[in-house]
Amino acid sequence: MAPTDKTPPSNFTGMKSNSNVNPTSVSKTTIPASTTTADPGFLSHLLDKIPLPRWAIYTIFAVIILVVLLCFLCICIKCCCKGKKRKKKKVDQQINMKGLTGSTTTALVQPEADDVEYGSSDNSRGKLLYSLEYNAPSSELTVGVKEAADLKAMDAGGTSDPYVKVYILPSKSKTCETKVFRKTLHPVFNERFKYKISQAELSESTLVMQVYDFNRFSKHDVIGELRLQLSTVDWNHVIEEWRDLSEASKYEQGHLGEICFSLRYVPTASKLTVVILEAKNLRSMDQGGSSDPYVKVQLILDKRKWKKRKTSVKKKTLNPYFNESFTFEVSFEQIQRVQLVISVWDHDKVTRNDAIGKIFLGCDATGNQLRHWADMLSNPRRPIAQWHTLLSAEQVDSTLALKHTLKIPFTNKTF
Repeated sequence: MAPTDKTPPSNFTGMKSNSNVNPTSVSKTTIPASTTTADPGFLSHLLDKIPLPRWAIYTIFAVIILVVLLCFLCICIKCCCKGKKRKKKKVDQQINMKGLTGSTTTALVQPEADDVEYGSSDNSRGKLLYSLEYNAPSSELTVGVKEAADLKAMDAGGTSDPYVKVYILPSKSKTCETKVFRKTLHPVFNERFKYKISQAELSESTLVMQVYDFNRFSKHDVIGELRLQLSTVDWNHVIEEWRDLSEASKYEQGHLGEICFSLRYVPTASKLTVVILEAKNLRSMDQGGSSDPYVKVQLILDKRKWKKRKTSVKKKTLNPYFNESFTFEVSFEQIQRVQLVISVWDHDKVTRNDAIGKIFLGCDATGNQLRHWADMLSNPRRPIAQWHTLLSAEQVDSTLALKHTLKIPFTNKTF
């Protein structure tokens, strides 16, 4: 048993024999194991090679790391925002598609202002109280415009500046207007207008009463109208009744255009200054769908042509801009008898010039024309500008031939 205890283990004998036989093999196997471990002094050795102090090197590293972090943060924020926009766009598209498929309830959606048709018959426009009386021996029709109620609000403040325009079709030889009432939906006019018309013409005529909203510097908006076939009226007694206003005829709204001009009168110098500013929506008189408009300013004294001037011609336009001034010498005594006629013409080189429309002002005028003239006289030395709707030349010429009794009082007036 003693020899067996002295015998070394077999594995130990192998290792010993191997080291004795090939000593270089041990060094070769240990070299790879030593290269896998980093040298602790490598980083310090590398920093020593940089020709900067340690604090500067550390500061540069810190700045670089901070910049990298900031860039990474910005990229993350941008990606998040982009994802939200895509999500919102997708939701909007889903809503639009939902509306197109008709799954939404249109009664719950308020329409845009442009989508609402102006003059819709579904909206209440108010009502008008009028009277009619016909005198057969004198062939005279008296139209009374009494009052209006519950008119449609046309201004932003929830009110209107209403007035009524009265004329008879198809001749439309005389148009009368009531005075303007400011900021009310329940005006009381109490005005009467008389028309010379025979019984034969009466049976073929239509009485039109249009309620407008007055605007000094823009087009007057029509609130509503009444159209009465005079052949259906019982003339054996005076008619007085309320009627609801209806939508104005689009054919009647296709007028000749509008013109804007200012008036200024200086009584001490006897100077009347008329400034033709501009016109718009003029009727097309040429084949190309345009006109060559110019404006003629004329004074009529005691129903006779007195003085006249005219503007330059504007080529191929229905919305000309003039801004041309004309001054006339008119005494204060003459200013109460003179009529100012503003007419728009289409210039033709070969043929005769055609009248597009006319308007006249003076103490014998009515409606907005009389108001503009009265505002000029009550504000001496101050220019008063206003838009006017053009009338046909035949209508104005026939009206100027009529005798009027309406005068503007000037008692106790200080200029």
